[in-house]
Amino acid sequence: MVIKLGSIALISISTAAAALPVQAEVKDASPSGFTLENSAVVPVDAMSAWQALVGSVDSWWPKDHTWWGRASKLSIDARAGGCFCEIAGDRQAQHMQVVFADPQKLLRMIGGLGPFQGMGLSGVLEWRMTPVDGGTRITLWYRAGGYATEDLSKLAPLADGVQALQLGGLAKYLRDRSAKPLKQPH
Repeated sequence: MVIKLGSIALISISTAAAALPVQAEVKDASPSGFTLENSAVVPVDAMSAWQALVGSVDSWWPKDHTWWGRASKLSIDARAGGCFCEIAGDRQAQHMQVVFADPQKLLRMIGGLGPFQGMGLSGVLEWRMTPVDGGTRITLWYRAGGYATEDLSKLAPLADGVQALQLGGLAKYLRDRSAKPLKQPH
């Protein structure tokens, strides 16, 4: 996976995340864990947002935040026990497991994303969708923690920047799709 835990990566991710129309916040952080919340408003209804989240994840998730980049395919099986998986032939990874699905409202998954998986950390990731004037507010909420030899509060800003990139990818995908004119029948 192309995630680095150094200050250079933090600067580049923070800079890239700042350019996205996503509100990002480290809600709390301690040596044993943290809570993050990112949100964006997209100009589509909740059904369209849900369908893109679970049906097109391979189209919007940043490929530099996968184990095998463009060589792999991402998918989300949006049912209890379903897999948020990455498949590249015989190389396979379960990023998270779906534990709650309420279409158009909430998708909850558990597990450790990226390097947190190898560190033995666990987390809860929620994609929340709320109708608002002109579209849908998508909130990406993530709480991670566990025993670690590092102070996890120092990793919270880095993880928040990555979460902003992921939500920003979905938001851009939805905005781009909603901006395309529909083909008129002849």
